[in-house]
Order: sequence, then structure tokens, then C-alpha cells
Amino acid sequence: MTGSSLGPVGAEDIMFSPDEEIAAYRSMLLIRRFEEKAGQLYALQAIHGVCPLSIGQEASIVGMMLAARATDPVITGHRTHGALLARGVDPARVMAELLGRSSGLSNGKGGTMRMFAPEHRCYGGHGDAGLGAVLGGGLAFASRYRGNEDVTLCFFGDGAAQRGRVAEAYKLAAQWALPIVFVVDNNTAAPGASIVLGSVPSAISQRGTPFAIPGEQVDGIDVRRARAAGRRAIDRARRGEGPTVLEMLTYRYRGHGGMPARAGLAERRIEDADPVSKARARILSSALLSERDLKVLEKEVKDRVAAAAASAKATPVATAADLFTHVEA
Repeated sequence: MTGSSLGPVGAEDIMFSPDEEIAAYRSMLLIRRFEEKAGQLYALQAIHGVCPLSIGQEASIVGMMLAARATDPVITGHRTHGALLARGVDPARVMAELLGRSSGLSNGKGGTMRMFAPEHRCYGGHGDAGLGAVLGGGLAFASRYRGNEDVTLCFFGDGAAQRGRVAEAYKLAAQWALPIVFVVDNNTAAPGASIVLGSVPSAISQRGTPFAIPGEQVDGIDVRRARAAGRRAIDRARRGEGPTVLEMLTYRYRGHGGMPARAGLAERRIEDADPVSKARARILSSALLSERDLKVLEKEVKDRVAAAAASAKATPVATAADLFTHVEA
């Protein structure tokens, strides 16, 4: 699906090699199992506050990360866990932060929305809707000022896309031709409601038009198409041609707090709207792995998440004294 000057999408643009297909599935599955475990812990009140999960949005995250370089800065909105895991951050440290442990990414002080991993070029987690777009513009300006080729990936949701501060970020990014890609996850429907597949009437991808920013509406359920769109937008930014808005059409199965949005419906899996199931089906139909081999891979991922949770639980809870570390007046 395209609606921009980024060019048409050809079949060769979205093709994965066998290794890429399996790696993408493993990464998406890690996010899925991690988020499911986090949801369980949230239900048991082991995680306090809100715990927004990205179940159903794995393809958008992984596709963009596959298109990016390891040095490209990443900044997110409410949903941080998936981006961190796709970038290679230790799941145990992410889980420890959720559980308020001192070994967490922010020493147990930040929680789900304020996780930072600068060594992986990940700069939060920001709960204030649309703030990441403004700060992402700052990261992109820093890249341009330093003269490097880094391109900032800025993730936020369709609700944040309506904020005036996002429009201001678009305006400055366009005026200064900043190397940034704004990735807007459009859930296309409320969690648990009817599934919307294919292109949908939406102005999100065109919100940069007044500033001459190209936009594209992307099938965010297909990790291959997400990567292809990400590559085009990132390459454009590296060439010095400025920002792009990518509207990823996804479907989120969980509510903002982490719990199912509507009993009985929110957790229902519909194969056509599940990026993880679609990737698994492609692997089987292409005979890249057998059912037995897939189950071995899936057990490895499940065991890794279980080990991360156990490791996090075994570390000390953040103390009152920890609240004053890394804080500047």
C-alpha cells in the first residue's frame, strides 16, 4: 500500500531470505511471549502502574528494526518493550524494570514508559502523548549537527498523531530536512472490536503533506512490507532528503493498561490479523523449517522469557535511596 512519492512496491522489495524470515519470526515471537508474560505479571499485580503492551504490533516494530542500522537512534511513546527487545536489549533487564528492580534499565524507577538503553541507542519510552516526536526531532538534529548518517526512528500511536506538538515536530523536521522517520502505529480499531484489514480511510499518513513530508500507509501486519517501507524511508533520510511519515496499519489485542480490553474478544486470535501467525505459516509453507524444528525454536524463546522473568524476580527491589541516583536538579 503506498500513497507517497517513495515509489511503488515491487515483489522483490519485500522478499526475505530464508535466514531473514526465520530471524524475523524469532524476534516477533520473543516480543509476543515477553508481552504475554508481562501481561500475566500485571494481572497478578507484580507490575504496578500501567503496562501498555504491543501484542499484535510486532511486525511494525521488527520490520523497522531490520531496516535500520544498530547506530540509528530509537525513541517510542507508550509502548517500549518491543522496540527494546527488537534492538537486542537483554529481556531480563527490561523485565526487571517492569518489576521495579534495581537491575532494570532505569534502575527500577522508570517503569514501562521510561526505559532507556543508550548503549543500544534507545532513548525511551515517553508517556506524554506525542512528546517522543519532539524529542525524536532533537535526536535527528543532533545527528545532522554531528555530520553522521544516523536516522532516528520515532514510534508513536494514532492518538498521539493528533497532537499539535507532533505537527510542530513535522514542521521543523521538514524545514531542516532532519534524518527522521515518524512511525505511527494505527490500531485501525479499538482492541477487541472488529478487525480491519487492507487500506483504511485515514489522514494520518498525509499529515505531513502541508510541510511537504511524504507519507505512506503500510500493511503493518506483514513484517516484510514493514521492512520494505522502512528501508525506503530510511534511505531517503540518509540521502539528506528529510523525514517521512509511515502509517503502520496494525491490530492491538490489549488495552492501554495491559489487561484485555473486552473480555472474550480482546484475546481472540484472527489469523489474518496476527503478524506472528502469518510469519509462522510462511515458514511452514515454504518448508524453511519443519513443524518439529519450529517447536524447538518456540521452546527456546519461551524458555528465554521464563528465564528473564526468574532472573528479574531474583534481583533486589529498588530502594528509596535509589530514587535519588542519576537525578540532577
